Amino acid sequence: MTENRPLAGRTILMSGGSRGIGLAIALRAAQDGANVAFIAKTDEPDPRLPGTIHTAAAGIEAAGGKALPIVGDVRDETAVAEAVRRTVGQFGGIDIVVNNASAIALTGFGKLSAKRYDLMLDVNARGTFVLVSTALPHLLESSNAQVLTLSPPLNLDPRWLKDHAPYTVSKYAMTMLTLGVAEQYRSEGLVANCLWPRTLIATAAVQNLVGGDDGMRVARRPEIMADAAHLVLGRAPGGPSGECLIDDEVLRVAGVTDLSAYRYGDATEDQLQTDLFL
Repeated sequence: MTENRPLAGRTILMSGGSRGIGLAIALRAAQDGANVAFIAKTDEPDPRLPGTIHTAAAGIEAAGGKALPIVGDVRDETAVAEAVRRTVGQFGGIDIVVNNASAIALTGFGKLSAKRYDLMLDVNARGTFVLVSTALPHLLESSNAQVLTLSPPLNLDPRWLKDHAPYTVSKYAMTMLTLGVAEQYRSEGLVANCLWPRTLIATAAVQNLVGGDDGMRVARRPEIMADAAHLVLGRAPGGPSGECLIDDEVLRVAGVTDLSAYRYGDATEDQLQTDLFL
């Protein structure tokens, strides 16, 4: 590890990562020379979604990292165990777990099906639990073990329950599990934090499920989350743990005050749309 490349030689295991924020985080880590293993389902191209695990792996390698793409579903504990086994076998251990995979449906009671509800809870809450639990023995062997979960700060304002309580429950569960593991293993040196965007982020989920073209126009690029994640994961061992962080606040603490380069569309800074839960 060097001061300018804090993730050099470190091994990340991520859920998802074929596209969007997860891929941006992986590519930023790869610029340091990190090893990036990721478990995701997109083995073949999907006309509705950009990228596969194979295109993501090629990008990681081109950026300077080492990639291990693994076809699998984070809901399947057998598949996750195999992903952990392969990661440790190829890279010798696991230093960082990134809980990136997430399912979303912004509907409430009377509209949301039980099947869709189960999907969100299984991917978001159960997936976080399974991935961290399975990787935990290896994390505890690392000299700088970290968990980073892409989930929001806890906020029980009824506005987040009125329209989409099921999704809120699933995302808050990710946060609570992360804060829980941070406290449970604080004395062992495991650091666990959450990271969430200030604004909409220009991803396929925003395009297809949240805001369409109008949402993309008032969004920031995934690279803002990648740069914020890089700063968090690049901290020295024993850094702050149990925090719920916001991307632009992380950057401003690091001295980055001009965020205009992260805008995706033609909206001005004051026109950007604040993300859910903030």
